[in-house]
Amino acid sequence: MGNCDWANRNERNRIYHDREWGVPVHDDRRMFEHLTLECLQCGLSWDLMLRKREIFRQCFANFDYDAIAAFDEADVERILQTEGMIRSPRKVRAVIHNARRAQAVREEFGSFCDYIWSWSGGKTILYQGHAGGNMPVSNGLSEKLSKDLKKRGFQYVGPVTVYSHLQACGIINDHDGNCPCGQRINENWPTVTKRRDHEMK
Repeated sequence: MGNCDWANRNERNRIYHDREWGVPVHDDRRMFEHLTLECLQCGLSWDLMLRKREIFRQCFANFDYDAIAAFDEADVERILQTEGMIRSPRKVRAVIHNARRAQAVREEFGSFCDYIWSWSGGKTILYQGHAGGNMPVSNGLSEKLSKDLKKRGFQYVGPVTVYSHLQACGIINDHDGNCPCGQRINENWPTVTKRRDHEMK
């Protein structure tokens, strides 16, 4: 279905591409799930994240950040002992920490989604040149959001991780110009076209 090259690597990628990637997210649980997957992916492959996604959901209360925020050290040990889970205490603790920070963001902005979407004025951004495949790994927007997230105490949220999150949750539509999935997003959600934003390769 898709015309984005990476979607053809395997069936997991194709399903994720066709059903989720770039579709605007306005549900806090799903927004936190997308961000958490990007944080857990640091230093690992994205395909591994998709393969272990159900394990992550089992370990982290289906990404309900209120439930995760209440986790303690016993939960950390439980998660690390879960079969198939990545063995990174730092990342597990970071997810719990980020859940608490997401609660603080919700307190200030009304929802975690409202905070994330405030960075694009509530619209999906179409950057000039990206639809032709000339995409960066980070840009000016992801750099600014990364700095703000870090200031708020979030962990594992560098500009590259944040850029991937913005792509995944629909803030940035980086589907190929001929991809029907990207076209469907443009037809059904509000968009804004912008010049390339201080792109960083």
